[in-house]
Amino acid sequence: MTTSPQNWTRAERLDADRVAEALHVEAGVRLVVEGPCPGGEVGAAYVRWPDGHRSVLKWRPDTQLKDLRAGPLAVCEVLRAQRYPCPSTELAVQVDHAVALVQECLPGTPVKCLDHHGLDQALALNESQAGLLAGRTDVPSMNLYLLDDGPGYCLHGPLRRHSRRSGALEHRVTSVGADLPHQLRGHDVVHHDFHHGNLLALDGSVTGVIDWDGAGRGDRRFDLVTLRFGLHANEQAPGVTSRLDEILDGLPDDVLRPSWAHMSLRMVDWAVRHFAPGDVEHWLDLAEQRV
Repeated sequence: MTTSPQNWTRAERLDADRVAEALHVEAGVRLVVEGPCPGGEVGAAYVRWPDGHRSVLKWRPDTQLKDLRAGPLAVCEVLRAQRYPCPSTELAVQVDHAVALVQECLPGTPVKCLDHHGLDQALALNESQAGLLAGRTDVPSMNLYLLDDGPGYCLHGPLRRHSRRSGALEHRVTSVGADLPHQLRGHDVVHHDFHHGNLLALDGSVTGVIDWDGAGRGDRRFDLVTLRFGLHANEQAPGVTSRLDEILDGLPDDVLRPSWAHMSLRMVDWAVRHFAPGDVEHWLDLAEQRV
């Protein structure tokens, strides 16, 4: 028997009006909420500042601002110094158990279907992340949560209890965690959620990479595994997925196995708690290809 999404705690979504009001109270800034941004699982909204410029309001539940400053926000400062197209953070405020972020609104719209030109650009961006944190050991290494639960995602319990098939996957994930380091090694910038929906493009050219909230230090090739999982969400241009698979086939085992195990845990857990049973099977089909 399988469980239903209603049996599990879901991620807290952004209530833009409430967060904007909290920012007014905490920071004295009055932002006008214009409406939700496309995509995303926790949510983001377009807002206007008093001077009229547009930004993006984001919400990080169960997060401390000091942790964001030490990790993702520090990573973005490094990237922007290298002219990497990531948004600046215009305001960051602790609001109870969460952090409210107001970030630069970059040009372009999320990529819906990745073609070969888009893949070329994604690979070039990923390569440019190499070694950028070599002198920044203060930025935490990414935890893969192969043996324990992550902060609101990568939960092991939903896999163990959902079905026999997902339980078997969770056992294989923990086996990988027992054999290999639970943190990503290396000094590259890791985006953590580098799927094509987080690429903005205009007239076929990538103009920005958004959603750096989980960024940290490690091996940039983890992001290529994330990109592969993103391509599984819907149909892509012919040959793009197989081309990326060939690149993954060439990755060292101690990079590919833990990265694939993490993404398998992350996506199947999220599907169990938020999606329909058929979607869980969809992600299990991909996860089982390499775990």
